[in-house]
Amino acid sequence: MYGHKLKEIRKNLSYTQQEMADFLNVSCRTYSSYERNENNPPYSMLVILCKNYNINLNWFIADEGKMFKENTSIEYEKIKNSIISEVKNMLKNEGILK
Repeated sequence: MYGHKLKEIRKNLSYTQQEMADFLNVSCRTYSSYERNENNPPYSMLVILCKNYNINLNWFIADEGKMFKENTSIEYEKIKNSIISEVKNMLKNEGILK
């Protein structure tokens, strides 16, 4: 039922089936069965996928809207601050910043 959506997400992220399976903590064979519609992934797995990759759950379930949710300014600020913090930590570890 959701196989074509999973495949579309995976291709859009430029992941292999193995990489997606690793992220979802399932075997490649199990993930492949989801894409082939032989088995349905648990909804909890779909929520994790949507949350971590900013996938619009309405698009996934009901084919409404775009694949990716648009970032709100709050989400953008959180991402920006996280990146700045990581860069500062890297520079500190390299002895460039104190």
